[in-house]
Amino acid sequence: MASLVDRLVAGGCIAPSTLASALRLSRVSWRRWPQALALGLSGVAVQPLAWLQSLLYGRALRQVELPSDPVILIGHWRSGTTYLHQLMAADPQVATARNALTIAPQVALLLKPLLVPLLRRWMTATRPIDAVPWGSMDPQEDEVGLARLSFDTNMAGVAFPQEYPFHFRRCVLSSTPGFRRQFLRFCRLTLLHEGSDKSHWLIKNSAHTARVPLLLELFPKARFVLLQRDPVDSIRSLVQVKQNLADLVGLQHAPDAVRQVEETVLAHHLLMEAFDAARAQIPVGQLVEVPYEALVEAPLATVERIYSELSIAGWQQAKPQVAARVEQAKHYRARPVQLEPKAEQRLQVLMKSAAAHSDA
Repeated sequence: MASLVDRLVAGGCIAPSTLASALRLSRVSWRRWPQALALGLSGVAVQPLAWLQSLLYGRALRQVELPSDPVILIGHWRSGTTYLHQLMAADPQVATARNALTIAPQVALLLKPLLVPLLRRWMTATRPIDAVPWGSMDPQEDEVGLARLSFDTNMAGVAFPQEYPFHFRRCVLSSTPGFRRQFLRFCRLTLLHEGSDKSHWLIKNSAHTARVPLLLELFPKARFVLLQRDPVDSIRSLVQVKQNLADLVGLQHAPDAVRQVEETVLAHHLLMEAFDAARAQIPVGQLVEVPYEALVEAPLATVERIYSELSIAGWQQAKPQVAARVEQAKHYRARPVQLEPKAEQRLQVLMKSAAAHSDA
């Protein structure tokens, strides 16, 4: 049961319209059809409840006013964004997406009293992709929830790993009107799911690193926290995680590790290139850059600095809860990250070439 629930938390309860869009653009490997049916049928099963949620909560959802100044955690995957999200989401004044929402946002408002205890009981204590502790009310990247509502997300490339570069360019480096509409819907769902007693709104999404212009258009006072890590380390880690995700929710078999390295190095370059092109659009005082090493070595001081530099209210109230989460994280032991020799060699060659090109 736990493994099935973890799979559903990671990629289940896909809205039928989203699944239909996926099947129009991509092809499921025949050996992955049982997995596709499990993930797709879970979405079909909850669709009547999704209609009911729309009926009962539609007016309340339309009345949600989105703040113009969310705090948005960005940076390449495996750069510490999840850890920082966990720390900042420990603040009881924060509204953010959580696993009990992202598993099925189309029904999460209606089923919250049921989903929270069921997930608490059946989810494994750690994420199957990397052994990071998680729970039903732990924070989650909004792209994971958005993937239930739209096929125009980075998760499309996770579901169809043979086509990752195509979906990365389609869904991360650009966006569609449909994505924008569902993103705003998901934002309203998040705030309604969290309740009205929150003082600020926190978003974490590495794909948003390339979406700064869109985010500033929607939220002119958005405050950004950019996590930065040695590219070799973050790319190596992401390659391993992508392989694990393909096993967990992939509808195609994963490419070999060398190809994964090549595609991930290119995607890293394009993601950060997109951010650098948009950096000047971020108003003064709305961006804080955080080295990965600083977060790991001094997490509490790092979060305090973010609160101070971005003028986030309530640090004194947040500090005890953040400190408790820091203490909890001390027991975490990361899985070793090691690529097969050919993949590691290819990574080193590509990164040396990229460094030489940037110095030229």
